[in-house]
Amino acid sequence: MKQFLEAGQIVGTHGVRGEVRVQPWCDSPTFLARLQTLYFDEGRTPVKVKGRPHGNLVLLTLEGVSTVQEASVLRGRVLYLNREDVELPEGTYFIQDLIGLRVVDADSGEEYGTLSDVSATGANDVYHIRTPRGEVLIPAVPSVVIGTDVAGGVMTIRPLKGMFDDAI
Repeated sequence: MKQFLEAGQIVGTHGVRGEVRVQPWCDSPTFLARLQTLYFDEGRTPVKVKGRPHGNLVLLTLEGVSTVQEASVLRGRVLYLNREDVELPEGTYFIQDLIGLRVVDADSGEEYGTLSDVSATGANDVYHIRTPRGEVLIPAVPSVVIGTDVAGGVMTIRPLKGMFDDAI
């Protein structure tokens, strides 16, 4: 598992005191704004931050950046988070850890395919499963997703009737 995960990208400046606008690539602006340290250079360069949500963005003050000129040269840079700085609730995972999991039937052990993407739909996430016959979408709900073993590389599911019979 990667220690440092992409958290967002600096998309511009805000005001004249060196704040930057960040497009979060995580659950929400609030999630990103809670972090006190982020990283540049895929985790090699730590920077202390203070953030606040601003619509669908996060406004961040970065330690050592105090002018709009200093902030503007950071536009386009990707910020990373250290997974050790985040405590996820039980049964919650980083999407980057789910991508690539083998998806198998909880009852028969039949392997359906590989989890290739996750879509947020509001009520629940939807998992995209790449199968030999095409892509199948499954709801990420407890009645379907029986177990997730990130370390073992396997997700066990109990699909709804006909879910995999109709794969394109």
